[in-house]
Amino acid sequence: MEDNIEIEISETNRGNEQIIINKKYKFNFSFQRKDKSKIYRCTEYKTLNKCKSLIILNDKKEVLKYESLHNHLEKEIDVSISVAKHKIKEEIKKNSIPMDIKPKHIFNAVSQEMGLICPEYSTIRSQIIRNINKQFPPNIKGFDDIPIESEYYKTKRNENFMIFKNTDLIIFQSPFQAYLFSNYHKNIFADGTFYAAPKFSYQSNTLITTINFHCDFEQGISNAAKKVFPNINIKYCVWHYKISLEKQKNILCYHEVKNNNDYNNFLQFLEYFNKNYLLMYNVNNWNYYENIEHLTNNASESYNSYLNNIFPNKPLFYKLIYILKEEENLSYNDYQRRTKGNWKKKQKIFSATDEIKILIENYKSKEINLFYNGCNRNELIKLWKECLIDLNNININLK
Repeated sequence: MEDNIEIEISETNRGNEQIIINKKYKFNFSFQRKDKSKIYRCTEYKTLNKCKSLIILNDKKEVLKYESLHNHLEKEIDVSISVAKHKIKEEIKKNSIPMDIKPKHIFNAVSQEMGLICPEYSTIRSQIIRNINKQFPPNIKGFDDIPIESEYYKTKRNENFMIFKNTDLIIFQSPFQAYLFSNYHKNIFADGTFYAAPKFSYQSNTLITTINFHCDFEQGISNAAKKVFPNINIKYCVWHYKISLEKQKNILCYHEVKNNNDYNNFLQFLEYFNKNYLLMYNVNNWNYYENIEHLTNNASESYNSYLNNIFPNKPLFYKLIYILKEEENLSYNDYQRRTKGNWKKKQKIFSATDEIKILIENYKSKEINLFYNGCNRNELIKLWKECLIDLNNININLK
């Protein structure tokens, strides 16, 4: 039997015990004898090599016999991967809050302990993520499986977080968020995301604080808002409106613009505009002539973009709840600092919206002066054409 045998305890991907010898060879458990000693055979035993090496350990993991009959190359890389995965798995099991586990941090600690033989992070990343996911409660496979009550439905301040559930909708809102919703409700911004919704669900929607309800041109959202808030004022996003028209214009009028001689297809574009924006939608919902304070629903769009960056694609249900609660707690702490004066308020920046407001008011004044001086139609057209040119210059300066 060889002297100075170095033994490490590991396990297979299926969770069975595995022995590592001298950081070179792997032995899987074979069977246990009557004296409680265990026999382990080389992992190459069932391959074409049919390696006959084995090791026998007593119940104290002491070596009783080691037959080193290896007829294959040493497997230091495979061994290092197995050891790293096992050590990381043990570190994950020690953590009582699986959602707080940072895979790269655990890997860095284990690799430093192992030294130069540790595999690259990318090699075992998926295995680490699987081990972390196993620490969560059993994943929800369908909407009907979502429990009515759960310890995960409590915020860090031990308040109820899940407030409503029916056959196809679940709503999460803390008392703090309800307070914000009821006290800062002049404008509500809404948007949905498919990326951050669990696999069994269709879409995750965000509402940001009900006088004006801002959303894109999804009638399902605006119709639902009208049903809940009958007197609400729907305001559709100008950015989505502009992109939609521009896309359709390029489809229908590309050749006309290119050849600069035939404008028949432009009539089709006008028909599209009439059908989709004059007949299908209320003009007051996308006309901002008297109110340009919020032209878009960028507040909710940008927040959804932020959520998409912190969520994995189609997250586990309980991980989704955990991250939402973390975000709720972050906003709660920020609000407390603001109200207590511990938050340095940024100096207001003169925005493009302010610039547009001033410009429009200026041209309105010019229009009134023209009326008093007895203007004709062409003078009014010329005036507002100049206004459009100035508005376009503001837009160019923003790019």
